[in-house]
Amino acid sequence: MNAIEIKNLTKNYGTARGIENVSFNVEEGEIFGFIGPNGAGKSTTIRTLLALIHPTSGSATIFGKDCIKFAPEIAKEVGYLPSEVFYYDNMRVIDLLKYSASFYKKDCTKRIKELSEIMELDLKKKIDDLSFGNKKKVGIIQGLLHEPKLIILDEPTSGLDPLMQRKFFALLQEENKKGATILFSSHILSEVQKMCNRVAIIKEGKLITVEKISTLEENTYKKFKLEMKLVLDKNYFKMNGVNNLEAKDNVISFLFKGNLNLIMKRISELEITNIWIEEPDLEEIFIHYYVKED
Repeated sequence: MNAIEIKNLTKNYGTARGIENVSFNVEEGEIFGFIGPNGAGKSTTIRTLLALIHPTSGSATIFGKDCIKFAPEIAKEVGYLPSEVFYYDNMRVIDLLKYSASFYKKDCTKRIKELSEIMELDLKKKIDDLSFGNKKKVGIIQGLLHEPKLIILDEPTSGLDPLMQRKFFALLQEENKKGATILFSSHILSEVQKMCNRVAIIKEGKLITVEKISTLEENTYKKFKLEMKLVLDKNYFKMNGVNNLEAKDNVISFLFKGNLNLIMKRISELEITNIWIEEPDLEEIFIHYYVKED
């Protein structure tokens, strides 16, 4: 069964960019990545899923229930961390978390204590006295305290130091082992690469592709760097499958996807002094979806 099903979801803001015909599914028990640069439409998609905004057209379901019609019911099963967190400044952390827990009609005291120890958060402090990173930790605990079946995270690591990010990822993997489905939205590819099985890539409000992380990293992509005897016009490598083409002095680099024999034939006609062929990381593969081919 799919935990999330999104079909042709469109949110039109008039002149401002929304989302257009976004469709993808997240399987139960999956950690699914949702990536794209800031402003691509990730938060709009998530807010529509959570019925914080209503779609112009299309539909979305969580655990088979329509997101808009059954929003209050769905909310009990979902933990959400928005990209920016805002609170009543005068409250103490523990009071805020107890207030949040009261909506779920179950005792979350033990869970709050456990999570605050993992995230190294002082429950006695006032919200007003917390740094941005510690406010983010409050949001993480708030999203997880009721042990939700679905965890939706929108740019969750901003404000967390690298050590705390590691603890947070370990915590998410633990929740996933216990059966939670996770939708992880980020513009930081290395995070998604570490955490997710599959990924949806969004650009300018439109879904570009849904891929397995392993497929994105597969050997179909190679990174070439060539050192020439003479300076060469980079247009020599203008051909299908060549992206991210850069030339500096007598060095040319590019990303290639396709039949390696074709590119090697073209290289063999040149006088080269050195060649490097490497596996690109996901960052470079991802850029391929954003740059228009030269």
